[in-house]
Amino acid sequence: MILPGGTLGVVGGGQLGRMFTAEAQRLGFRVAVLDPDPRAPAAQIADLHIARSWNDSDALAEMAARCDAITTEFENVPADALRALAAHVPVRPTAASVAPTQDRIEEKRLMTSLGIGVAPWAPITSDRDLPSAWSAIGEPAILKTSRMGYDGKGQASITSESTLHDAWRHFGSVPCVLEQRMPLDAEVSVMVARAADGTVTTWPVTQNVHVGGILHTSVVPASVDAPVEHAARDAATRIVEALDYVGVMGVECFVVGGELLVNEVAPRPHNSGHWTIDASTTSQFEQQARALAGLPLGTTDRLCAAAMVNLLGDLWRGGAPSWDRALAIPGVRLHLYGKTEPRPGRKMGHLTALASSAELALKRALEAWTALQGEVSGCLSPSRPAG
Repeated sequence: MILPGGTLGVVGGGQLGRMFTAEAQRLGFRVAVLDPDPRAPAAQIADLHIARSWNDSDALAEMAARCDAITTEFENVPADALRALAAHVPVRPTAASVAPTQDRIEEKRLMTSLGIGVAPWAPITSDRDLPSAWSAIGEPAILKTSRMGYDGKGQASITSESTLHDAWRHFGSVPCVLEQRMPLDAEVSVMVARAADGTVTTWPVTQNVHVGGILHTSVVPASVDAPVEHAARDAATRIVEALDYVGVMGVECFVVGGELLVNEVAPRPHNSGHWTIDASTTSQFEQQARALAGLPLGTTDRLCAAAMVNLLGDLWRGGAPSWDRALAIPGVRLHLYGKTEPRPGRKMGHLTALASSAELALKRALEAWTALQGEVSGCLSPSRPAG
């Protein structure tokens, strides 16, 4: 067990690392960040910033020497780097427990082995697989690169065998999965944490809406039946136990015909869990720090209804948004990530609205978001899940 006063390390300095740093420091820990960007969001508030590459052997040696335990804020940290760190200091989660979640083919095979439902899919590892994959899945479908890809990147809608061939070549003929596009009742996710002693906690299920492949809103409690909520929490628990995973994980799911299907796993805190900062007894980032330090996990009760809406770089195209207009709405809280370069589609922050019901929380969050946009044409209104 690492007590407050010790130093926790995080590989990666993005917004997830920043929020982890803030919560770990609130608990009394020092935090060291390894990220090559001198302006990385987490580096701005960390106690120590090593501004070098994740593959830099000297940087890894310094992290191992300075930290009592180390975690990551993104899933694609080079495995060799994690193994190098783990030779000298506890790394949670381990490279071995993260590896199956870094490859969609392996991830879907894991779900199948655990008896967890997924959408019909077929692997594509060479051009010889294209005809059989198309025959097995057909239209409508989505082609996804097996590795990397997030916020809609590395994905393409497929409407014919010829578009499948074109998309696969566009992705560089890398391994992919062809997945049937499902008629969704809802998109939901569940955050789960597991301690080194095997203790598992889950948070209430969150209902999500994506726009353009990027998460737009998350609302809790989700408007799903109790069996779906139970299935999501149970699936998340089985996944972390099967992987011997220590840390916080996000599990994204589809609800189709009242049944739960796991879409993908994020081996880290997740955008859809940001509501826990303001509306849970223990946030996902505090839980990440507790799991890393070997402290008892906190309870995950929901304190009230909450809705989160992402703030993308598009909001800055006319200059800095008018934050006072959003903050004038009751129950609204602003979280900015310290990023200096707004770009379209880039997550710059989020708003969380608290209320007595999910409907009122979402209404407040969207009112605040709309107030920031002013007279933007085509204002999005995520009243239903994206298909």
